[in-house]
Amino acid sequence: MKRTWFNKTFSAVAALSLGIASASVSAAPIFWTDWIGSTPVTAGFEGTGLITTGTTTIGVTYTNTNGIGFYNTGGGTDYWTGGSGSTSPYTSTTVDNRPTGSDIIALSHAGSQTLKFSQAVANPVFAFVSLNGNGYAFDQDFELLSLGGVDGNACGYWGCGGASKVVVDLGGGVFEYQLNSNGVGGSEPHGALRFTGAFDTVTWRSKTDEFWNGFTVGVQGSAIEVFPGTDVPEPASLALFGIGLLGLAALRKHSQA
Repeated sequence: MKRTWFNKTFSAVAALSLGIASASVSAAPIFWTDWIGSTPVTAGFEGTGLITTGTTTIGVTYTNTNGIGFYNTGGGTDYWTGGSGSTSPYTSTTVDNRPTGSDIIALSHAGSQTLKFSQAVANPVFAFVSLNGNGYAFDQDFELLSLGGVDGNACGYWGCGGASKVVVDLGGGVFEYQLNSNGVGGSEPHGALRFTGAFDTVTWRSKTDEFWNGFTVGVQGSAIEVFPGTDVPEPASLALFGIGLLGLAALRKHSQA
């Protein structure tokens, strides 16, 4: 039974990796979250939104037990400005379009937070504003795609600034993937990063109390849309791409033994 489960999981992840390789060759339109409301919780904040792709609607739930700075579901200031088209801080050779509207979640407290999707999504993109006095530490590896003031991009709403990815080994095979402002070219990083693969949950922590830095999230599509023909697991049992790499290493080690 265990061997059968492993073979199925490994085959699905291998197929996913092939889909990822072909899907990331050129820039793709990103479907950004329309943040629409919030749900009363006993502590902190829970916001809800929808992502509408070409064929489906995906629910998004953001949870932060520490609370937030503010929540804009439309009609307020558009903090996603800066350049246009290819000069936007949020577009790149991977991402065609910047976040739409003025939807944003502004953070102000250190601590953990979670994004959950109602179904598995493909290659989620995380856009951020004004990461000057804070940093984010994610539970999944990411690719930093673009920054305001770097590689021909215009500065963001609050200015320019550099940022770096730092991988921290927490021990026991657990890693933390940090996005930190580095002060290069200014102190106001605005930009976008991407998690490659199929995900139903992304968790990270804000490293400091700082009012304020903001974010939103978009996706290339649902996992079923972007990786057609792949047996994508349901969200409750989703096998992440990184797990497949660990399985490959274990299989190689077993073969050598």
